[in-house]
Amino acid sequence: MANKINGSDTFSSLPSQLDLEFLEALLEPEDHTYPWNPGDDESEAYFQELEQQFGMEDLLDEELMRRSQDFYSHLDTLWSGITPTPDYNNRQQSVVLNLQEILRNNFSACVPQALLNTIATKAAEIFAARQLISEQLVECVQTILPTWGTEDLLVLARPFAYAMRSSESQNAASALSNLQNTEWTALSEVEKAKVSLAIASYAFTQLNKSESEL
Repeated sequence: MANKINGSDTFSSLPSQLDLEFLEALLEPEDHTYPWNPGDDESEAYFQELEQQFGMEDLLDEELMRRSQDFYSHLDTLWSGITPTPDYNNRQQSVVLNLQEILRNNFSACVPQALLNTIATKAAEIFAARQLISEQLVECVQTILPTWGTEDLLVLARPFAYAMRSSESQNAASALSNLQNTEWTALSEVEKAKVSLAIASYAFTQLNKSESEL
């Protein structure tokens, strides 16, 4: 029984992990040991050094923030200074005017000229954009069909987009046949949407032809 008690006492007398870590901290060199007494003169130097380090970090953060703001401001200035060349502007304007004239010659008897000009301008603007054909058609007509949602217009645009991809014109011709001897205001909303998409597809076809002739 005595042996058991002695063994238990011996086991409990072994240092714990916390004791070992505390002892290790006490045995470290002074320059690596945390000053446990803030009132010591050496502690004052230690804390001053820490404050200087923190101060330097704050300054570095402020400098990084300032420089990043300057960098992005400089980028904005560069981008704002980039303008299309006069030749590009003149060429783009010529494309728009030519396309407007083509649409007026073909559809002005039944479709308001302002709508045709809007489709032509938008078609020329987004002609080179990396979009699906159906999305380009919808973007062309959205401003003149404000009551239509994008998803609904996409459904109507798919046949025209397919016809453009397959170099067919039956869908557009079928929709445009509704314009014969029919006023724009007499068309239903669905017919207006189909006719607008057909004219947009016709505009893109003309732009493709013009590009291939260059």
